[in-house]
Amino acid sequence: MDLKTRKRLSVLVLVLGLPAYVIVAVTLVNWMDAQWGRQPIWIELLVYIGLGIIWIIPLKRLFTGIGRDE
Repeated sequence: MDLKTRKRLSVLVLVLGLPAYVIVAVTLVNWMDAQWGRQPIWIELLVYIGLGIIWIIPLKRLFTGIGRDE
């Protein structure tokens, strides 16, 4: 995939995909709250940190080298 296509896809992922993923992450934490009750803040923090790292793993190749000149 050429650099121009990767740049366009990365912008699309950041503008549309990331907000959708944030909604999914918050929904998951709200579901956990409804299912098991309010968790201690450190567990919620670990869940949010984990979810914040997990989204980038499949998209790492897409974002690699985006800042370089053509």
